[in-house]
Amino acid sequence: MKLHDLIQGSLEWHQHRLEHNNSSEAAAMLGLSKHVTRSKLMEMKHTGNPQVFSKWFEENVLANGHATEAAIRPYIEASIIGQDLFPNVYSEGKLSVSTDGLTMDGSIAFEHKQWNEDLAASVVAGKVPGEHMPQCQQVLLVTKADKLLFTVSDGTPDKCVSCWVQPDAAWFRRIEAGWKQFDEDLAAYQPSADAPVPVAAPIEGLPALTIRVEGRVLATNLDAFKTKAMDFIGKIKTDLSTDQDFADADNMGKFLKDGEDRLVLAKEQALAQTASIDELFRAIDFIRDEMRAKRLTLERLVKSRKDQIRVEIQAFGEADLAAHVAKLNERIGKTYMPVVRGEFAGAMKGLKTITSLRDAVSTELARAKIAANEIADRIQINLNTLRDLATDYRFLFADTASIVLKNNDDLTALVKLRIAEHREAEIRKVIAERERIERETAAKPMPTPPVTPVIYAPTPQTAPAKRMEKPADDEIISVLSNFYGADRETVIGWLLKMNVQETPKRKRK
Repeated sequence: MKLHDLIQGSLEWHQHRLEHNNSSEAAAMLGLSKHVTRSKLMEMKHTGNPQVFSKWFEENVLANGHATEAAIRPYIEASIIGQDLFPNVYSEGKLSVSTDGLTMDGSIAFEHKQWNEDLAASVVAGKVPGEHMPQCQQVLLVTKADKLLFTVSDGTPDKCVSCWVQPDAAWFRRIEAGWKQFDEDLAAYQPSADAPVPVAAPIEGLPALTIRVEGRVLATNLDAFKTKAMDFIGKIKTDLSTDQDFADADNMGKFLKDGEDRLVLAKEQALAQTASIDELFRAIDFIRDEMRAKRLTLERLVKSRKDQIRVEIQAFGEADLAAHVAKLNERIGKTYMPVVRGEFAGAMKGLKTITSLRDAVSTELARAKIAANEIADRIQINLNTLRDLATDYRFLFADTASIVLKNNDDLTALVKLRIAEHREAEIRKVIAERERIERETAAKPMPTPPVTPVIYAPTPQTAPAKRMEKPADDEIISVLSNFYGADRETVIGWLLKMNVQETPKRKRK
């Protein structure tokens, strides 16, 4: 851990934040922040410009947050922690934290948030919301503190609640994997062209249609209005691809609907003056129908194109994830990776704008890539275990593709069990073969020795030898282990290496 001599809020501090992965950004990086999306954070990191806050936000939120934090710190030091707290900036590699406080011995960290009724209720229940937990855990990860006091207050003891946060290895792994994937995505980041919030373009209005009739048409600008209207309708854009295009199309549809209504009103006004001006009414009907047709076309285009874009964005996420899994298989050297799916449809549910759809898919894609990386790492560890423990027994693991997905402890136990069972089976085969040979040897008739004349040689009377029963396999192994002072595995290895065919036959007495 490295201590940086920086004043929080200074230009040097902002520059430091741009060059590091900060604890206050961890929630956005993981897609858990309610205020900053992962895509927005990546855009800020890419452009090199820190988030620009309005004057009101700086004066009413940031300044007030620092003020309440400073006001409550003495109370926290005296009444809860019992030690002084020092707000400093620390880093470890690219990970960085700007702590609200750390004790001199580094054992206790402090994180403060402004008073919020919902947040305070959660803390009283002893739970830090997921939006704030990444920041707390990154502080613990970098500072190596034993625990962190998470406090919500308005700067006074009357409105001050706290709960303890313990280091969590699972959160540590999630944060480290998340930042690793974020840095990879940032290196390949290309800002989208439709990032600005779309505002519908102003529409140049049509001239007001005037009609005066008195049994016949006395005065009208219908011909000029028709020419202008048809030219206007012909120029309406129907190739929709960006949020800006959709905003313009929605606005144009409303404008055309208003035009339709005004033509109907003009016709009704003319009808009130005369009942037989057919040519005038046909022209009005024609223009109105053209407006209606274009409006309906735009409405259909907006819906169908948005649906198409949703499909395209989802397909992009799925293709990118599949390519990532393919690279992991290349790294492993075998196609052992299982199918990894992203919940892209669920991530896009309820979202309307292209920007929000892309951000949701990007965040889900990062989550799925991190999950795939964890699987690939586990497979690699398991393959190393197989290489170390089962180099001479690969024939026992035809199901390698499935067992490498297990936890390493489970795989290690499985490997050892299979090898032990195989060795015992081999010992049984060796013993069975030896017994067969002995039986065959005993069944063969013994050759009759030549008769030698004996003058007198009294033969001592001896009892016939009692045939020994075959001991159990475990008894043989135990006797050899005790006799030679060797462990069980060593004795089994000796027996496996025996060549029964070349073993000298015992001489009969």
